[in-house]
Amino acid sequence: MNYFLFMLLAAGAGGCIALQASANSKFRQNLATDPWAAPLWASYFSICGTVIAANLAMLIFRPPAPTWDSMRNTQWWNWIGGPLGTLIVLAGASLVRELGAAAFIALVVGGQLVCSLLLDHFALLGLEEKSISPGKIGGALLVIGGVLCIKFL
Repeated sequence: MNYFLFMLLAAGAGGCIALQASANSKFRQNLATDPWAAPLWASYFSICGTVIAANLAMLIFRPPAPTWDSMRNTQWWNWIGGPLGTLIVLAGASLVRELGAAAFIALVVGGQLVCSLLLDHFALLGLEEKSISPGKIGGALLVIGGVLCIKFL
């Protein structure tokens, strides 16, 4: 039962990504005083909302602070989530209008899947090794086929 709940939560998170990308794309369009600057401003304001929401969560839940040593001793790649999230937000703001929401998300999911297979296979970023199998390759090819269907059919 817990696994099913986790699957529903993950699917809900995927829906949030589609909503976020579409909202940021429209935000970009509304800020379109400069085609180069508008995606940056839309991303900036979106991330400001993220900072506000994270601060509110910290104020409401008041989790204990990590120790300075634990932050100092963590691996360098633990700190890349924020900058990578910024790139994802910027991509949504920049590309959804040109690709459409479905094609953008399909391509994002395809990229996530290929990268995730490699992360698992090579046990990168602290993950447990999970070898690539013919079934996983077939699943990835089906997703890539789905991306092509969404974009071109």
